[in-house]
Amino acid sequence: MTNASTTSVSSPAVFLPGPVPDRTVWAGWNRWRLTRRDFVPAPILTIQAHANLTPRQRRLHDLHRIATHSNLLIQETPMSAFVSWKVRALIEDNAFNHSPDTRPGVMINGGGCQGKTETICEIIASFEDEWLALYAQNPDAVPGTLDQHAPVAYIRTPVKATPISTCQRILDFFGEDYKGMRQEDLIRTVKNAIYDHGTKALVLDDVTRLKLHREADQDVLDLIRELMSLPVTLILVGVGIPRSGLLRDGRKDPRTGQWLFPPVKDRGKSRNDDAPGQTDLRFDLLNLDPFTYDTPAGITAWTAHLVGIEQQLRLLRAPDAMLSAGAMPEYLFRRTGGIVGLLKKLVQAGCRYAIETGDEQITVDLLETVTLSPSDLPDLDADSGEIPAIPAARPYPATRKPSRPRNTVFDDRGATGTGS
Repeated sequence: MTNASTTSVSSPAVFLPGPVPDRTVWAGWNRWRLTRRDFVPAPILTIQAHANLTPRQRRLHDLHRIATHSNLLIQETPMSAFVSWKVRALIEDNAFNHSPDTRPGVMINGGGCQGKTETICEIIASFEDEWLALYAQNPDAVPGTLDQHAPVAYIRTPVKATPISTCQRILDFFGEDYKGMRQEDLIRTVKNAIYDHGTKALVLDDVTRLKLHREADQDVLDLIRELMSLPVTLILVGVGIPRSGLLRDGRKDPRTGQWLFPPVKDRGKSRNDDAPGQTDLRFDLLNLDPFTYDTPAGITAWTAHLVGIEQQLRLLRAPDAMLSAGAMPEYLFRRTGGIVGLLKKLVQAGCRYAIETGDEQITVDLLETVTLSPSDLPDLDADSGEIPAIPAARPYPATRKPSRPRNTVFDDRGATGTGS
């Protein structure tokens, strides 16, 4: 890969995005699960090899680099590793439990942009990979039926949610019809769908969008209790769960740290209404915290995370330890507060600016020109506290100009050069 004649430049088909999968319906979730590791990053080129490319080849390679920076791998952190181990162990214990006991659930709490969604999606996708290797078909399927085997279900709680709309979202995942149903009918249909599709783990993401101060939402805990009467691991993910009101009727067991809830008085109709017995319903509350920078261990973990990111970058003049040495680790922590989602956004913006200006490396001076705002996080709900506080960059003199002329390789002048 040192000259144009030996350098392989990717076809656009390698990095152009296909249809974005909707993980909140079974077909989209399954497509994401099967293709989540398929992206091929741009090849690493030297400056000279890049210069030897034809204009069209350079454009394609630069677009591939942009795509690479937009698809940075989710890295495991010490915090997410602990959460992953706990959740995976709970799902497996519950899935292999053949008794009619109530399955304990888990709540994943953390601030916005802390990687809760991607962490939990990777956990349940990995579980589903292994579960399907054991049971290609639904082992609990009713003979003669054709219900789709769905070992896991991922649901995003709607903004301004109610128990009714939450049930509808669950049924949307399974493709079930719920037109004209009342709340008790919806709950019964949800329970039947979980049985029929062999679901072992059910994720309710953004669960703190349920506004418990609204009169219509006061029965949300009854909905959660109803779902826990099923042979499924219920996983609730949200921002500020302890302050949300979801735990208001529960008490924390000082011995185990679990949250206990009184049994629901009227469970409604299900295939086994007496299955939960008389035991309290239980949730573990796990926190997915940001990185810290106030202890040697915290600094080491943060620096190791930066090393993992810089190894994925494709900047032509990037020095060794571009993000992980000198003043950069402390600067990046100050700009992001140790929040992995904000760090990813800042690095992606810095990489694009570095390519367009021709700097081809990330420096503190370059990042000082990059700002992050809530508009960079469009899928988060501000009213639910999902948007984190974004530290501001220090003001930089308005007269500062890029150190190099803008790279015009992205300007479309029509077909130029020869071949690709």
